[in-house]
Amino acid sequence: MLKTNPPRAAARRRIAGAGIDAPRRMAPDHPIAVLQAHSLPGLLQREVERMILAGDLAAGAQLREAELASMLGVSRGPLREAFRALEESGLVRLEKNRGVFVRQIGVDEADQIFELRAVLDQYAGRRAAQNAAPADIAELRALVDRMERAVADGDIDVYLDANVAFHDRIVQLAGNPKLTLLYRRLVNELHLHRRASLGQEGRLPVSIREHRAIVASIASGQAAAAGRALYDHAMASRDRVHRVRDDPLQAGDTRQPR
Repeated sequence: MLKTNPPRAAARRRIAGAGIDAPRRMAPDHPIAVLQAHSLPGLLQREVERMILAGDLAAGAQLREAELASMLGVSRGPLREAFRALEESGLVRLEKNRGVFVRQIGVDEADQIFELRAVLDQYAGRRAAQNAAPADIAELRALVDRMERAVADGDIDVYLDANVAFHDRIVQLAGNPKLTLLYRRLVNELHLHRRASLGQEGRLPVSIREHRAIVASIASGQAAAAGRALYDHAMASRDRVHRVRDDPLQAGDTRQPR
């Protein structure tokens, strides 16, 4: 006769009787919990995205599937899925019979992206000023404080992360998911073009002041002023990138913003 599995309660009693604790909920940062919450292709997408945005994988570089899969300790299948998602997010391009390459954004294309982003920023700023709650304002101020500390510490990566989070939060406050998806793609593309400008002497303190003015406008509920402040901030960023392009010596060490 086939034996049936005992009820779970009985199994738990036997475990307890053997001096073994009954199963407990897994911590959210446990590796298995992370894999359960996020698919492997999704995790790979985020890791390759991090490497691209950090400059570890340079614009124009070919992403050799076998080498990257070996480095990350995964098979090629999930990595291919990650590449397709990265193409949709604007960070890589897939060329038939050639492979996968980190995208390069030229000056003309970057100008087009900046102009479109400025228009979206203006819309997002107006909406955020109408929708933001006190807790949202506190979150934006905390992100600007984090940017300021990063400038003092000379940490360009922390500054960039907080900067991205700041603008992404404003776009979320606009309450338009389609806008959020489009905006994030544009931001990714601009990161491939503008990182060098962040090291420009005197650029970051100016940016901090611009961010604080944006928060002040949103906090006061002045929709038109908030939208204009974000529009002007985006176009000022474009102008700073142009100055670095015209005089690369202004960029200095992109990892030391002081």
